[in-house]
Amino acid sequence: MFEAHPQSEIHALLQNDREFRRLYQRHQKLDRQVADASCGALPLAPGALSQMKREKLAAKQHLLRWFESRLN
Repeated sequence: MFEAHPQSEIHALLQNDREFRRLYQRHQKLDRQVADASCGALPLAPGALSQMKREKLAAKQHLLRWFESRLN
């Protein structure tokens, strides 16, 4: 997700910024759940996968805005 950004900056935010760390962990959790659901390892109710993907995208967008705001 942050491939274009220096990993040292990401690491520093993860270490020092609780809100960034919380958002990052939320995105990681959703990413794993979407992957598990997509391959059938995580059974879901109809429509749940779509909702999870929307939440994951929203978390990613929030993280990117958070990160960009810290650079300015």
